[in-house]
Amino acid sequence: MAAGGFCKLPNGSVVVALNLPYGSAGVRVLVHAQNRARALTRLRNLGLRAIYLRGNAAPPTPDEITAVLHHPDGLVWRTAPTDNGVIVNELWHPIRALLRISPVVQ
Repeated sequence: MAAGGFCKLPNGSVVVALNLPYGSAGVRVLVHAQNRARALTRLRNLGLRAIYLRGNAAPPTPDEITAVLHHPDGLVWRTAPTDNGVIVNELWHPIRALLRISPVVQ
């Protein structure tokens, strides 16, 4: 199960943030949708089948919300923060870039 959370916006839509295992590091995926169910369905339709959101342990930050709202697809990702809280200084990528990269398994 992936850690994550959501934030409801004033217009009624939501931004869902999920930390997913991917390769050796993992990724943080942000999805903008009308509700949580539709956000998870968008990810499942892209081939990420075993995605569930239980609770609100890691909601999106205001910077993450801004990033996903300004992206035309409303679906972005970047490398997840490490266990000790170090955030990699990396730009957000469109989800198409993630699906083209094959994970490196060690």
